[in-house]
Amino acid sequence: MNGGIPYAEALAAWRAKIPAPAQPLALSAAELLERFHPDRQPGAMVPLCVGASAGLPCRVELAALLQSDSLIEDVDIAGASMLNADVLVIGGGGAGCVAALTAARTGARVILATKLRLGDSNTVMAEGGIQAAVGPEDSLQRHFEDTLRAGHFTADKALVAALVSDGPGVIRWLIQEGMGFDLAEGSGRMGGTLLRKKPGGATAARLLSYRDFTGLEMMRALREAVLLQPGITVLDRHPALELLTDDRGRCAGAALHDLAQGRTVLACAGATVLATGGAGRLHIAGFPTSNHYGATADGLVLAYRLGAALREVDSFQYHPTGIAWPPHMEGQLVSEAARASGAALVNGLGERFVDELNTRDIVAAAILREIAEGRGILRDGRAGVFLDTPGLEQTKPGILGKSLVTLTHLARRGGFDAADEPFLIRPTLHYQNGGVAIDHDGWSGVPGLLCAGEVTGGLHGRNRMMGNALLELVAFGRRAGSAAAADARAERPRNIGLAHLADWRRALIAQGLPLTRKAPLVFPPYGNFDMATERGRAA
Repeated sequence: MNGGIPYAEALAAWRAKIPAPAQPLALSAAELLERFHPDRQPGAMVPLCVGASAGLPCRVELAALLQSDSLIEDVDIAGASMLNADVLVIGGGGAGCVAALTAARTGARVILATKLRLGDSNTVMAEGGIQAAVGPEDSLQRHFEDTLRAGHFTADKALVAALVSDGPGVIRWLIQEGMGFDLAEGSGRMGGTLLRKKPGGATAARLLSYRDFTGLEMMRALREAVLLQPGITVLDRHPALELLTDDRGRCAGAALHDLAQGRTVLACAGATVLATGGAGRLHIAGFPTSNHYGATADGLVLAYRLGAALREVDSFQYHPTGIAWPPHMEGQLVSEAARASGAALVNGLGERFVDELNTRDIVAAAILREIAEGRGILRDGRAGVFLDTPGLEQTKPGILGKSLVTLTHLARRGGFDAADEPFLIRPTLHYQNGGVAIDHDGWSGVPGLLCAGEVTGGLHGRNRMMGNALLELVAFGRRAGSAAAADARAERPRNIGLAHLADWRRALIAQGLPLTRKAPLVFPPYGNFDMATERGRAA
């Protein structure tokens, strides 16, 4: 960073120019991304050496986990207690809950295993909304094209087509499950028109929301539905340590660790759905993160070790408006709903420098450029730019108290009034664009193993549009849950064990990789929790 502008000086510049006029990017989008996006920096990537995707470029932090040895051996599962189900769902966020509900409603017996507690996930932190082409001026084709364009045309077109086609039905399903949505002005209490906003990178207003805590409202409805649904057994605080296989190489469930009892539990199933979320708690490139505590790439590690192919694991999303100050709130999100509503981004000279409704990768790179070139704002050693919430309140009186409730609470926690003082923000690690390669029903290519949600790749290409994550977890949670239930009725696991680990360890040794490095991580290192130590204590 080449210096910066002191906070008091920047505040004076902002006040002198409010509202700052819009300005075009000084660089082309391609040059901006190449020079300032964190994924493009020297040394960020290495090729994978082993596994189904050997040769694929991958973030160095993630590659270390993907090419690690298992935490457990055959001896560790001998004599372990065993649970049986038709379908095992690993992950208690939005995608996992939807998959479990869908499978159970077909009559399947479902085990839903969570690392933390049911609902502790990135889903609850999704504030901006969910996309679906439900407006009269919109279309599935426009949503399809917008998604491909935002992802730099690297997404799987078949997956994107499935995503956008499911959109209107997903909204109807969520309303039937009891989820609330904001209604347009003039709508009555008993019904009305859904309020639609235009998200960054979109050509139409298709973002549906519930204030600025849409994901929390979605998770409330899904959690209640799961707890009331017959046929689902929920195992809280049971992280997965390894997937199980049978004598045909088929996924047959998982070895779980009961954190409360300190023991291994085998959950055996005809089909397994991985819905373990992303990797934000790896703090890629040293960035703070908006992700929940359990987001440590466990599902990617387990699926890859079993033979699943990966894609775009060199691509991560850095949300433009993470909090930079105060320090105790660093990395928490200021919802994109603020920019969708008209809040401007302003540098230390009081100037706007980017179209705030551009795609997230471009907006984030533009902010990082301002900081790198000395036009950022410095406060107590933190650097960022302003999100002009007072300007938004002046333009739309009452919006902070009525629609941007979470934003207002965040400002109060930071000790200031968002209607009087702007947020100091900078990008925060937010989303894993790539993951396990799947088909339109969530199949991973490994028999018996399906995936849904952020653990998957292909839907977003190299950049995700806001609002598509909540749509994805419902659309593909439903698809994976339905496919898993149908498959489980036809297949029963047999001769279950960890046979796949022998080949994996031989591959590691052949590449000179150490067997001393173990994964999954389960919790981030600063949690002072080591699974190997924990299991040794229990033994």
